[in-house]
Amino acid sequence: MVWLRRTTHYLFIVVVAVNSTLLTINAGDYIFYTDWAWTSFVVFSISQSTMLVVGAIYYMLFTGVPGTATYYATIMTIYTWAAKGAWFALGYPYDFVVTPVWIPSAMLIDLTYWATRRNKHAAIIIGGTLVGLSLPIFNMINLLLVRDPLEVAFKYPRPTLPPYMTPIEPQVGKFYNSPVALGSGAAAVLSVPIAALGAKLNTWTYRWKG
Repeated sequence: MVWLRRTTHYLFIVVVAVNSTLLTINAGDYIFYTDWAWTSFVVFSISQSTMLVVGAIYYMLFTGVPGTATYYATIMTIYTWAAKGAWFALGYPYDFVVTPVWIPSAMLIDLTYWATRRNKHAAIIIGGTLVGLSLPIFNMINLLLVRDPLEVAFKYPRPTLPPYMTPIEPQVGKFYNSPVALGSGAAAVLSVPIAALGAKLNTWTYRWKG
């Protein structure tokens, strides 16, 4: 049964990485948070932080090697760039899907795991918090490097949306004064229990007898 246990491990890694790509394309907007501005940025920050941390913790604790979380984030990034290529083939601009900056946040998990001498609980609590705090900041910087997202949203509306959900002019600042702070705070709180879930999935899998 050892082969079944290992196959389950790798299958989970692939499924989470693929789902992270799908979540990137569907959370808020294809060019993340263009339609609904800051509201979607907060939603996107939470979804991407939790999706990154559950797979990264699982994979890192599976191997026990610091650096594995960064490798996992690299897989997610490659998948999303492939998705960008698919949209480009359909006639959309190449920056229609903005690839999130996962790798630096994953490096913080690896650094925490290494600095605490492979302490699983420190990786969950400290690493999970650092991911939630850092990912929205990196992604906001990432967005500043992209051409006006509203222009892209209006010129290339999502083909799967019904007419009543076409892009609207966002009311920036009406609800949130700082979407980065709100996204970071919420993501930092939620990433810790999700990281614990990723670690627990390892425990459950290793209880299988081979």
